[in-house]
Amino acid sequence: MASARIRRIDATELEARLDGFTELLHAAVHAGASVNFIMPFPPDEARAFWTTKALPAVAAGRNLAWIAEVDGRVAGTVQLILDMPPNQPHRCEVTKLLVHPDFRNRGLARALMSALEAEAAARRRTLVTLDTRTGDKAEPLYLSMGYRVAGTIPGFCLDPFEPRLDSTTIMYKPLAAPA
Repeated sequence: MASARIRRIDATELEARLDGFTELLHAAVHAGASVNFIMPFPPDEARAFWTTKALPAVAAGRNLAWIAEVDGRVAGTVQLILDMPPNQPHRCEVTKLLVHPDFRNRGLARALMSALEAEAAARRRTLVTLDTRTGDKAEPLYLSMGYRVAGTIPGFCLDPFEPRLDSTTIMYKPLAAPA
């Protein structure tokens, strides 16, 4: 397998690669990712997320998006939400860190997060926040990258497969702005 290429993309490329992003989200949710969707989760719902939520936010500059590409496939992605209230211009938020099940355990999530953090610091954002399903596979990754647990909210979201409520863990990481 070729090495992964991690890079930021604009709305034009996101739209041009819509099929790949749709397949990524669909596969990730079906593999258990708790990223706002529940079963049944057909491909058209995955596509609708990209066209109605992500694409407009990236086009407007409210979000930044990255792609992890392996052998021409969309293997992973992450977004950085920059659109913060006036009293929080120093903060940004991670959303939709996804790695296709075919490409997991190869360092793509860490590489995507590193690229995101570098851009956040370059934009003088000194605090990155996120939430993740408590006990999810992503939680140890975030902890290993220096994220701290702010707290846990019980009963935060529906489990994608089971008729139960899952907790979420709120995390944050202080960043140093470049000199």
